[in-house]
Amino acid sequence: MRTEPVEIYSDASNQAILRHPGRRFPGVLIQGDTLKILHAEVAGALREVGDGLSEDARLDLEHVRDFLGGCLEHYRAVLGEHDMELPFAE
Repeated sequence: MRTEPVEIYSDASNQAILRHPGRRFPGVLIQGDTLKILHAEVAGALREVGDGLSEDARLDLEHVRDFLGGCLEHYRAVLGEHDMELPFAE
């Protein structure tokens, strides 16, 4: 872990906007519990619609699900490396 100053443009709950050093544009900070909920909602929607989507729509949703899943796995790993508990139940 390291500490660096970041530019904070908004502290809005679940939509904080900040710019990390070295990045040109700000990003949105998604809290870990919100990330888990978003991943679960997209995965659940994909299960429920089954074959009721066009191939392109299904591939787009799978991409979003997989991206959020990758972010969630990274989040779990980083918190584990720092002996921090997760803000959600597994």
